[in-house]
Amino acid sequence: MREVTAFCGLALAGSLCVACSGGGGPVPSDGGAGGGNDEAAWQVVLDKGDLDRAVLSVWGSGPNDVYAVGGPLGNGQETLAVRFDGAAWKELHPGGTETFWWVGGSGPDDVWMVGEKGRLTHWDGSTFTEHTSGTTATLWGVWAASKTDAWAVGGTPEGDPAAPDDVVLHWDGASWTPVTLPGTPLGRALYKVWGASSDVLYVVGEFGTVWHKKGGSWVLESDPPLASGTLFTVAGCSAGEVYAVGGFDVLRSDGSTWKKLDVPLTNGVNGVACGAPGEPVIVGFGGSKQRLVDGAWTDEFDVPPYNDLHATWAAGGNFVTMPTPGAPREGVVARFGIGRVASAISP
Repeated sequence: MREVTAFCGLALAGSLCVACSGGGGPVPSDGGAGGGNDEAAWQVVLDKGDLDRAVLSVWGSGPNDVYAVGGPLGNGQETLAVRFDGAAWKELHPGGTETFWWVGGSGPDDVWMVGEKGRLTHWDGSTFTEHTSGTTATLWGVWAASKTDAWAVGGTPEGDPAAPDDVVLHWDGASWTPVTLPGTPLGRALYKVWGASSDVLYVVGEFGTVWHKKGGSWVLESDPPLASGTLFTVAGCSAGEVYAVGGFDVLRSDGSTWKKLDVPLTNGVNGVACGAPGEPVIVGFGGSKQRLVDGAWTDEFDVPPYNDLHATWAAGGNFVTMPTPGAPREGVVARFGIGRVASAISP
């Protein structure tokens, strides 16, 4: 499933920021969306008054089935997973203290949440099931084509040579198994995976790494790297319009060739998503938010949320400071779209 287009955009501070298509609009001082009900704008949906853990990713199968995940990042609270059913947000309580770094799925009864210590958790719409990943590395990204075809990636950033890296896992409907990439191991953390299909798959990571799966073959498309540093997220509007971002790099592929885009960035970027062809959204530190509208980038850095954003929709908060046992972390979820949605979490 792709990011929700009907729901438009959601930003998570301290963890993720997700965004979708739609026009801009003024934002009033209360930090919500401005304009009338037919005017698209940013709305801070959840913030530190609702969240005591960082939010790192948002995904939904539709406007009435949206998930935001994250966690304490070493501070000791419970792993975070909340769901929006179209009317209200509810915490799902998956248990454990590991932080989820990403969420993705193929439908409301097929949702994967991945994170620290190789945690792989499945939600079937009513129950959580833990799966064995076979790795102790953090799993930073997950993408699913169907109930019998999903991919997860991970690794150890700047880890020692003995730490697990170059982690790619595949789900066939029965078990998760490791996938060995061709050539000499690069020893790099892999951060995100996205596909137009299971035969057209992209993985990005440290040192500008880009892997492209074409049918049954994997090709390294970053030798030499086009990016100047780490690529944190990859997402596409189609097989012929794929974006990868990290730091001050925004790359685009037409399916065969990557090029660096000239985007005037306010701050470093962490997340990218597509709501519709030709309408990507990128988010980053200090509330950086930019949407491609009619071929031109619209900078919305000056409207809430102002938090560090990790993914789009828009999700984020405090996800860069060192752990302090028992201390809360600010989390933020924001949405870009028409109208307003519930802005509180039910018990």
